[in-house]
Amino acid sequence: MAIQRILVADDEESIRWVLSKALKKQGFNVDLAEDGLQARHLAQEHHYDLAILDIKMPGVHGLDLLKQFRTDYPDTLIIIMTAESTMEHAVSAMKNGAYDYLTKPFDLKALDAIILKAEKAAELTGEIDHLKGELQDHYSFGRSIIGNSQPMQKIYKILGRVAGSDATILVTGESGTGKELIARAIHVNSHRLGKPLIALNCAAIPRELLETELFGHEQGAFTGATERRIGKFEQADGGTLFLDEIGDMPLELQAKLLRVLQEKEITRTGGNQTIRVDVRIVTATNQDISARVKDKLFREDLYYRLNVVPIKLPALRKRRDDIPVLADFFLQKSKQDMGIDAMEFSTEALELLKSHHWPGNVRELENAIKRATLLSPDQVLTSADFPDLPGNTKHQRQNKSLEAVVAQKLENSLAQMKLQEMDNLYEMVLHQIERPLINIVLQKTRGNQIRTAEILGINRNTLRKKIKTLEIEVKRGA
Repeated sequence: MAIQRILVADDEESIRWVLSKALKKQGFNVDLAEDGLQARHLAQEHHYDLAILDIKMPGVHGLDLLKQFRTDYPDTLIIIMTAESTMEHAVSAMKNGAYDYLTKPFDLKALDAIILKAEKAAELTGEIDHLKGELQDHYSFGRSIIGNSQPMQKIYKILGRVAGSDATILVTGESGTGKELIARAIHVNSHRLGKPLIALNCAAIPRELLETELFGHEQGAFTGATERRIGKFEQADGGTLFLDEIGDMPLELQAKLLRVLQEKEITRTGGNQTIRVDVRIVTATNQDISARVKDKLFREDLYYRLNVVPIKLPALRKRRDDIPVLADFFLQKSKQDMGIDAMEFSTEALELLKSHHWPGNVRELENAIKRATLLSPDQVLTSADFPDLPGNTKHQRQNKSLEAVVAQKLENSLAQMKLQEMDNLYEMVLHQIERPLINIVLQKTRGNQIRTAEILGINRNTLRKKIKTLEIEVKRGA
């Protein structure tokens, strides 16, 4: 967003004249006000990208005008003009949201520099607002969280009501139902967008390290603490902290978490200074927390603190109507990742997907489609591309698993070899499997080695070495 229209408010006619002439010469539209009241009136009639305000003016004081602009016209950048003797006002102006200030008498070059910086700031603000808009659009409920079924519609309504608040949310559901996606959508649709979203899996961190992960530690707090470490709460200050698998948190740490929720402050391990934190808490678990409370494995008072807004995600088998739209979403995503233009589901494939139990829920469905997209030689995915799904009896008889096919091929090949005379069979077979595998994935990704390495689950440098060793020709953009 470029600066186009500027308001200049100063009770000195000479200042208004000089600034008007200089700014118009640069191509800006300029309006002039001789006091604060006229400036206020002009601001009500026009939108200004930038306002240059004198502090001491008749009618309305410049600092009062600044506060009104920040409230009524937050998109307008403000430059305050002040005299040497009122430097304390400049400090006050900056605290109240002025973009910058000029000390009279000032050089027009200094004003040019500030306006240039302000233009860049305005453009950056516009880009940030655009990105926020894209994020909110991408993570709007019903777009990032796919599903039109009745259970999901109920969840969208709850999310719409609570996203803008700071209420603590407990998300429950089986593994793979998308609990972290819920936390991300809540954050992006809240007033905390633009601040950090920090996630921590409580079950993935050893018990003895979880406390320092959450609250940080001071240098020398324990053996190996060679420097201060900032914990997740401080990292998430102003934003959202997502604590996954909260049910696995040790009891002694639950008490400290409860205190943080009550007092809104933390103390680093090995420290004695309390640190205020402003964090919105979203937690998730695949366990029955109420049962763990009864078994004295989870604090009842903490449970009630976390369970202000409960959101229970349904298993995929309980919303089968969403499977086709989810399947299509993951197919489009896989096609984009792998650079595939045309691929679709056959009717029988969709029926098979809808009939499967999906114990791994949405995550299992995504992985199945990703695997089928990668390995299928055809443009239409059929039941044959999902040979491992129970119930696929027709194609289980006709199509062997990849391991079975390889075993059969190896058996036929080895039957014709004199194994007693060989000493590098493992390496030879491995190379014969690796070469076509890497070739196929490179073709699917149009020669994108970074994406190929991710799909294969190997380091990019490892992939480069294998391409060189196996003499694989990489065709980019093919």
